Amino acid sequence: MTNFKPMKIAGIGYCVPKTVITNEDLKKLYETSDEWIYTRTGIKERRVVSGNETAIDLGLVAAQNALKKSGLEPKDIDCIISAASVPPQLYPTLSCTLQTKLGIPNQVPAFDLTAACTGLIYALQVARGFIGAGIYKTILIVASDNNSKITDWTDRGTSILFGDGAGAMIVTESDDGIDDVLSINISADGSIGQMIQTNMPGQCCPLVEPADEVGTGKIIMNGKEVYKFAVSTVPAYVEDCIAKSGMTSEEIDYLIPHQANQRIIESIQNRLKYSDDKVISNIKYYGNTSAASIPIALVEGVEQGKIKLGSTAVLCGFGAGMTWGAAVVRLRKGIC
Repeated sequence: MTNFKPMKIAGIGYCVPKTVITNEDLKKLYETSDEWIYTRTGIKERRVVSGNETAIDLGLVAAQNALKKSGLEPKDIDCIISAASVPPQLYPTLSCTLQTKLGIPNQVPAFDLTAACTGLIYALQVARGFIGAGIYKTILIVASDNNSKITDWTDRGTSILFGDGAGAMIVTESDDGIDDVLSINISADGSIGQMIQTNMPGQCCPLVEPADEVGTGKIIMNGKEVYKFAVSTVPAYVEDCIAKSGMTSEEIDYLIPHQANQRIIESIQNRLKYSDDKVISNIKYYGNTSAASIPIALVEGVEQGKIKLGSTAVLCGFGAGMTWGAAVVRLRKGIC
């Protein structure tokens, strides 16, 4: 595209709650076992918010960590995009609240988008469009959710899966002409959206006919269908995204997938024929942290020495909607 400005990933941060819920802890809620959960999901434990802690608190720390790594200040931010499926309130939005808590002095645009677990990839695509068109120069992306607050803790099939967490990314107009996003693509198919639902509670005006059903606000999921969808759709989508980047799967250093289920991660790994050292998975300790899972896995991978910066990675995810997406990115030294 003529005059399309390249984008740089300048800093990445994350935050998870301190409270840990293990598979053994879940035995207090219903009949289950560590072996049953782990063999089906790859999850041993997950982090959850406690008391008055919310996605705002997690997102604030993640954003502060990303800013620190980028070397930028709150005053440098000229747009905020939050990928938030479970904000503590619908409005003011998570982005608007973070604008104030970060002390951003300018009245910059701030908005949330909802693409569930694909939210980080969706937000990255939106930010790329803004920066590429020259509309904004420095954008803060925050993916923060507390799914534990809308989880039905009597439903063994879904409650074993989810954890809480936040990830943040600072993206800027590239100052060296190098684009850190080699390819990116996002998709959705609303015709199969019933696979994962959260129907919000509410009542009609008392002067009109009442609705037949009132939502519970809890996550409802058809786990078997979601699994079939993921393993049949995501691996080929990732391959296509790599091809569009002009690279081959062998040239990509790391696969950093959304942490939904270890068996789904392994299906993508097998499709790409990647060895274990090229695949970043931390679902064992965090569960499914929705849109935050990719940045959490990325930064923790760097901290643990599993990811060497100055490399390339393919990021991919899928979620309610149904939505899915993938991106091939450069990981510069010093971003996390």
